[in-house]
Amino acid sequence: MGTRGGPTLITSVQRAFRLLEAVGAHEGGAPAKRLARETGLAPATAYHLLRTLAHDGYVRKLEDGSFVLGERLGSLHNVSREQALISRIRPMLGSLRDDLSAAAYLTFYEDGEIRVAEIVDGPRAPRAELWVGFEDAGHATALGKCVLRELDEEGREEYLSRHTLADLTPRTITHRGELLRRLEQVSDADAVTDLEEYSLGVVCVAVPVYRGETLGSLGVSLRAERAPGIGDASARLLAAANRVTRGLSLTI
Repeated sequence: MGTRGGPTLITSVQRAFRLLEAVGAHEGGAPAKRLARETGLAPATAYHLLRTLAHDGYVRKLEDGSFVLGERLGSLHNVSREQALISRIRPMLGSLRDDLSAAAYLTFYEDGEIRVAEIVDGPRAPRAELWVGFEDAGHATALGKCVLRELDEEGREEYLSRHTLADLTPRTITHRGELLRRLEQVSDADAVTDLEEYSLGVVCVAVPVYRGETLGSLGVSLRAERAPGIGDASARLLAAANRVTRGLSLTI
């Protein structure tokens, strides 16, 4: 428990973290008795905490009884690294939003899906209503179509074989051949657009970005009445994408 007037601390959580630190200090693992001694915990307490951590994948018990760090911690590390990267480029997305008075979006193509990593919006730049998940709307969004354009032919066909081209608005392209033809018509130097294909009343424009070898897209959404200014938005977006890719490529 915390001191009077201070924060309330959960002792069992503190003990679990101390055990994790102790496990991590032994490259080849360490048995429960040794970990209990190093952390100052009663052997029974250490054993029960280790068993719980092992059950949830934070530590792993070897055949000789020693404990090593589990794969779950590796996943948390990867998430933490991505959060740090996003935090670093969020100001760039904020500048793009303010410059264009449009909500800014960042996606990555991971595990065969197009996933939204960050959205930066505001009172003067509201986000589009994401009424259908991007995993099911890659064919209808500028962000998704941008990723599809950057994939090679095999990667594009593999993605489309797993996703139905759902009819989201009267403007949505639902024929695979037509979608591929239009993607091929957009040069690598141009931005990709969505002209009310995902949501009526909303147009979007997107360009590719990279986080190392991971493909992604950077885009903004505008009210449909601002469609005549989409060319200017595309030019500013291309410049911003270069800065975002550099920011994402820096090592943490």
